[in-house]
Amino acid sequence: MHQPAPAAVAPVDPEERWKDWCAGRRAALTAATGNLALVETRWLPAGDRPDADAARTGCPDTVTVTTLTRTDPVTGEPEHGLRFWDSAAPALTAFDHVDVFDYDPAWVLEAAYTPVPGARRVAFEHIRDNGGTRDLVVPGDIAVTVDGRDYTLSAFDDDGSLLLVFGDPTNDDSTYGAGRFLFVERTDDEHRVILDFNRAFVPPCGFSDQYNCPMPPRQNRFHLPVEAGEKLPVFRDGFPGQH
Repeated sequence: MHQPAPAAVAPVDPEERWKDWCAGRRAALTAATGNLALVETRWLPAGDRPDADAARTGCPDTVTVTTLTRTDPVTGEPEHGLRFWDSAAPALTAFDHVDVFDYDPAWVLEAAYTPVPGARRVAFEHIRDNGGTRDLVVPGDIAVTVDGRDYTLSAFDDDGSLLLVFGDPTNDDSTYGAGRFLFVERTDDEHRVILDFNRAFVPPCGFSDQYNCPMPPRQNRFHLPVEAGEKLPVFRDGFPGQH
């Protein structure tokens, strides 16, 4: 019996996928616990344990309270804290959009990835630590050539994903001053990754001063402008953004 030929599958347009990514970013930013909604990060005294339900007592119905933990950079002991999110936060109600560069396929780069055995840790300065550093796990090296110059980049482990924190000459001009973030795309080949800078994004501290974002280390600073990805958040009514 003659079998019908399978229907042709239309190729996926990378620019359309990028537009979907932009829409997803907006949905995440404007969620009740999105970056724009964070109004307070409260770190507790040593030894205290957070109680989100107790902390929420007396708060407006628009407020959500969650817990978080980090490591003290001096003692190495865990620090516990609370985060307060408000779906009526001024930044959220004043938010309009995030400016972006036009999609540019030239900024989709292949890179070599070399895993490093063991839990290698690299010092990253954080925006709210007054020049101090925190060690983050960097499980491999990313080698890429940009505009004829070779780079060996450090992306740290972010709950199983590789997160690149990078800087370039657009910072403090058309993009967020402290640098931008990019999730590294793994491939079927463990030694090959994709850096799609069209998906570079403003870090959480660009939307709320209650985040403590890592800053780009020297090896992650590019010599030429990376004119791809997100630029800056735009607010209505003269609301001052975190630029």
